[in-house]
Amino acid sequence: MKARPAGDYYAWLKNNLRKSPEEAAAYLNAAMNEKNPALFLFALKNVLEAYGGITAFSRRTKLGRVSIYKMLSKNGNPGFQNILALLSSAGLTLQATPKKPGKKSKTKG
Repeated sequence: MKARPAGDYYAWLKNNLRKSPEEAAAYLNAAMNEKNPALFLFALKNVLEAYGGITAFSRRTKLGRVSIYKMLSKNGNPGFQNILALLSSAGLTLQATPKKPGKKSKTKG
């Protein structure tokens, strides 16, 4: 991302996200890489607000506006289909990629 000018950080962030789908995707990927669901939901909310606001996405996805706010709250627990619907309506996709060599999964199974 470009250097942040003095002033309102969220206005700057949303302006950059709105201008570039690549920036929005990189921002969401960085949030996912932190392995913190609340952080990812916060980032997704910022992207949706940058791309027209929650009300617009409510109309596009047929999900209730209040439901979207609850899903994206700190304690939100949206279903996978809802995440996919929100991403798709923003022109984004969720994609799995192989881990880089040398990194081991912490999951057992």
